[in-house]
Amino acid sequence: MQSLVLILSKFRYFAPAWVFTSLNILIATWVLYIPTIKNKLVLDDGQVGIALFCIAAGTLSMVPFSSIIIKRLGLGKTTFAGIVVFSLVFLFPFVASSYVLLCLALYVVGLFACLTDVAMNALVSEIETNDEVHFMSAAHGFFSLGGVIGAGIGTLIITYFKIPLHHILAASILVIITNVLLLKNYINIKGKQVTREKNKFNIKLLRPLLGLTIIAFLIMGGEGAVEHWSKLYLLDIVKVSTDKIAGYGFVAFSVTMTIGRFFGDAISSRFGARKLIIASCLIAIIGLIGVLLADFTIALIGFAFVGLGFSVVIPELFRLAGKSKEVSPAEGISFVAGFGYVGFLISPAFLGWLSKQYDLSISFTAILIGVAIAMTIMLFFNKKL
Repeated sequence: MQSLVLILSKFRYFAPAWVFTSLNILIATWVLYIPTIKNKLVLDDGQVGIALFCIAAGTLSMVPFSSIIIKRLGLGKTTFAGIVVFSLVFLFPFVASSYVLLCLALYVVGLFACLTDVAMNALVSEIETNDEVHFMSAAHGFFSLGGVIGAGIGTLIITYFKIPLHHILAASILVIITNVLLLKNYINIKGKQVTREKNKFNIKLLRPLLGLTIIAFLIMGGEGAVEHWSKLYLLDIVKVSTDKIAGYGFVAFSVTMTIGRFFGDAISSRFGARKLIIASCLIAIIGLIGVLLADFTIALIGFAFVGLGFSVVIPELFRLAGKSKEVSPAEGISFVAGFGYVGFLISPAFLGWLSKQYDLSISFTAILIGVAIAMTIMLFFNKKL
């Protein structure tokens, strides 16, 4: 909670945290209109899945270029440029007149989602190092807050927007104006430069981050799966009576994830990132076991444990990636974050296919196995972290 107080007490820390919030305000607003765009273009679920995968393709495409852009522009300028351009390109999916144009628009969205995400995480990592403070986890808590603002408030005001484009345009204007007002607090931060022989980058330099990348892929894959399948799991496997009650699983997951992120920095500074990630994976495993017991009350508690367990893993992975000695924070975070977000976007489709072959309990068992693998990697292969 100290990191939350830190963010709220100084604009130097609040400004980059607000970029996290801004990113998810736009994403959550887009999610509200996926069914509308699906009906507008007369798409089936498979086509929607492919369109959403285009975001992952864009994200992956930007991974090798994000650190180059950051090196040339600096962390502060790239962060600001990223969120502004992201705000503008997110208008394109709302005006796409065909399926092909929708896919192209979402691909471009993925490009700038990755660039913004890498830049803002590297920016926080740089400020943490320079000021000797911890607020990476709380900054990710602000990302969760953005989802609450975008989806929660967006749901309340959606009836006032007869045209979806007007809603996303209003959200984009809000994001751009607020970030312009906060810009001066981080615009001149350039970031750490890594000096290498002949100034050449070699992919082998990222080898120490491979374990972190696999963990990010598995944990963010689990996050994406819970977000998409928790409601159906409670309906089909636990046999809850109504859609409203079935939604409580994801609510429990989201609430504990947000709370956990606001407390994660203090725990990390005391016990270290490695121990915190191992403990968090163990908490998530306990939660998933509860979910698989298929009793509503226990499953609900289980989803809460999963959210708490997942809450700090990704912020801590980014913190570790940003401190790598062989590469710059931008290079390390882009590598870990890029593949992590690919996991987040493709896991729902894979687990959906798995559930068709068997059932959703098998899909959630796969999530449990993935978390166990992540914990094992951190336990045995990253002892120096």
